Amino acid sequence: MLVAILTISVQTTTLTSCSKDDDNNSTVVLPAKTYFQSWNQCEALTALKTYVEDVTNPQSPNFISTEDRIATFDMDGTFVGELYPTYFEYNLLEYRALDDPSYRDLAPEDVREAAQAIRDFVRNGKPLPDHFDMIHARAAAKAYAGMTIAQFDAYVKAYAAKPANGFTNMTYGQAIYKPMLEVFDYLKDNGFTYYVVSGSDRFICRALVESIGIEPNRVIGMDVWFKSSSQAEVAGVNYTMAHEEYLVRTDSLIIKNLKTNKVLQISQEIGKVPVLSFGNSSGDQAMHNYCLSNPKHRTAAFMLIADDDARDHANREKALTLGQKWRNSGYHVISMRDDFRTIYGDGVQKVDFTFPN
Repeated sequence: MLVAILTISVQTTTLTSCSKDDDNNSTVVLPAKTYFQSWNQCEALTALKTYVEDVTNPQSPNFISTEDRIATFDMDGTFVGELYPTYFEYNLLEYRALDDPSYRDLAPEDVREAAQAIRDFVRNGKPLPDHFDMIHARAAAKAYAGMTIAQFDAYVKAYAAKPANGFTNMTYGQAIYKPMLEVFDYLKDNGFTYYVVSGSDRFICRALVESIGIEPNRVIGMDVWFKSSSQAEVAGVNYTMAHEEYLVRTDSLIIKNLKTNKVLQISQEIGKVPVLSFGNSSGDQAMHNYCLSNPKHRTAAFMLIADDDARDHANREKALTLGQKWRNSGYHVISMRDDFRTIYGDGVQKVDFTFPN
């Protein structure tokens, strides 16, 4: 188990490869691939690289074969921005129930109340109700019931194409931390398989990560029941779907994928204990602890803290307190302010929130 943070010795990692030139029977040396160009020198990055170099070295006693190199990533606040500042799926429900002209007059009262709670939190700083994660999950199940998979995917992507409030030159769908994309790239090139394990709706996650090349079967999230379009109330075990039928969302929640539910879902869907885990909140602690408990392999867990109040909308004081808590828990801490050269890329700037009257 990796719990110590090491001192950094290099800023980037490079990989040189060779290929055979069949025309002249000579070996061509390809340009070296450079990793982590969006990172500053930092302890967390050194810890990650030292770990990966160790477990991928066949001569190391900590060597892990490729089939066991499993990494899990939370999504919101870990590699997708929490922009409003709150989760993408919260913003989407607020829009759906309060602003979308095709639905707002049809929204059930409890869905409207959940959406209004989000709006009051974002615009007026009013605290969300207790256990709001479950209130939202049940409201969201109702809000999108009846949509097909394709319709819901298109709906999510349409909202993701809107300009991100509080930033210039960026849509919600583009709000992805550039340094974390480099972590995905580095792990992939070193034989790791990574999964997105999020508290957000699985199909929202799939729509958002498609643009960065993460396959749908590598996404685990909150789930609602689906049914065939002509199934009505017949149980699936007693119903045979016909060729011309299609799947639609229902208003019944299966699971909110937070805390220990993440561990249960990882166990059921991946079937192996991860060796790397990345998150940013208390909802990810159980997933981290599950990883660190792996009895067979050396492991590591990383927590991002949103401590950059100049380039992002963040509560620095709260983030620093969390950072110390995560260190005490045995996790490596990634500081968005100190460790990231850029967050969203060149040309994106933080601005004040603007809301319609």
